[in-house]
Amino acid sequence: MTSPVKPRANITHVLFDMDGLLLNTEDLYTVVYDEILQRYGKSFTWEMKQKMMGTKILEGAQLMIDELGLPFTPQDWVQMSRDRMTEVFVTAKLMPGVDKLIRHLHQHNVPIAVATSSTKYSFDRKATHHQEFFSLFHHIVCAGDDPDVKRGKPSPDAFLVAASRFDGEPPIPSNCLVFEDATLGVQAAKSAGMHAVLVPDKRLDTTSIDDIVDQVIPSIEQFVLQEWGLPPYDGVLRT
Repeated sequence: MTSPVKPRANITHVLFDMDGLLLNTEDLYTVVYDEILQRYGKSFTWEMKQKMMGTKILEGAQLMIDELGLPFTPQDWVQMSRDRMTEVFVTAKLMPGVDKLIRHLHQHNVPIAVATSSTKYSFDRKATHHQEFFSLFHHIVCAGDDPDVKRGKPSPDAFLVAASRFDGEPPIPSNCLVFEDATLGVQAAKSAGMHAVLVPDKRLDTTSIDDIVDQVIPSIEQFVLQEWGLPPYDGVLRT
């Protein structure tokens, strides 16, 4: 009889990014951004997208404007894209394996929260058809306009604020596990003293975080709970 594998860590709290991790909204951003940039003779390339992933909207817009030499401000970009985003965000779908994992953690009383770079307005549009799902989280931090989140990823602010809002004493950072799909998010999690699991797009260049990320998996469907001291799937989803 083989001995049980020693967990990588004894995780007590789990934090999740949203775009591209819980919801397929990264694909929707690409469609809308490319539509708008075409008017200016530009394209929204994967290279540009990769640099913006995980940033606050104004920070990402400024990066894009500077690199592409666009004739407007970040605030202009938000206004230009907002109506179209509202249309497409309501079509957002859950990523594979997400519903099963979140319901499992919730049913086993593992505290969970979302720390997204989105604004509250943007989050509400994306969650339109997933309100029951997001009600399973203890809280949602919308770092895009949360006054307590002073700096965007890769700074640790979003995850530190999210951890501080659980009931009771804030969890020890080394007992927190963060799920991310962006390198900036992994850097933020590690700067916060937390563990990080990266679930990347297969095109993502991960060389900048290869030496700090704790685990890389192709899909949340491949996540093994007991590797992190979390209760394993028992085959029963309770209602």
